[in-house]
Amino acid sequence: MRLAQVNRKTSETEISVVINLDGSGQYDNQTGVGFFDHLLDQLSRHSLIDMTIRAKGDTHIDDHHTVEDCGIALGQAFVQAVGDKIGICRYGNCPLAMDDAQVRTSLDLSGRPFLICNLGFQTQKIGAFDTELVQEFFQAFSTHGGITLHIDKIHGFNSHHIAEAAFKSVARALRLAIEIDPRMLGTLPSTKGAL
Repeated sequence: MRLAQVNRKTSETEISVVINLDGSGQYDNQTGVGFFDHLLDQLSRHSLIDMTIRAKGDTHIDDHHTVEDCGIALGQAFVQAVGDKIGICRYGNCPLAMDDAQVRTSLDLSGRPFLICNLGFQTQKIGAFDTELVQEFFQAFSTHGGITLHIDKIHGFNSHHIAEAAFKSVARALRLAIEIDPRMLGTLPSTKGAL
C-alpha cells in the first residue's frame, strides 16, 4: 500500500494529511472552509485516493493560508506515497464535463513542478469562497508534489461548476498517472533513469 502522513504546523495553520494512493476514494476532510472541503472530497472520490485532512487555520483573516497550506501538505504526502515511481503510468489526462463547464487536465509526475491554470472564473466568489484560491491550491500541490500540471477551461460560465470540474478532472488524471502499469513492472517510466 502506498500510504503517507504529513503534519504541518506554522503560526498561521495546523494541517494533518493522511492519504492512501491504493484506496477506493474514501474521504474525511475538515478544513473549516466548507466549499474547499467539497472540492477535496471530489479530488479523493474521483482519484480513488483515500484522503483524510484536518486543518485549523486563521480563517478569521481569510481562507488563503488554510487552502494553500493544505495544498503544500497534500503535495508532500503525495511525494511520500508515490515513492520511487517504479512501474507507474506517470502521465494522466482527462477532459471532464460538468453541466455548462468543460475542463481539461494533463499532468506528468515528472518531479519537475509547473502549473498552467486557465480557468477564467466569471465571479470572484463561490459563496464565501474566493475563486482565486483554486489556483493557489493547485500551485501549492503541484510545487510540493513535483507535478507538471496543466488545467484548462474549454468553456463554462458557472463558477461552481468550473471549480468542481477542475478538481474532478485533476482527480481522474491523477488516477491514471498513479496506476501501476502491468507492462512496466519494475521499470521507471523514463529514459533518463530518474524522475
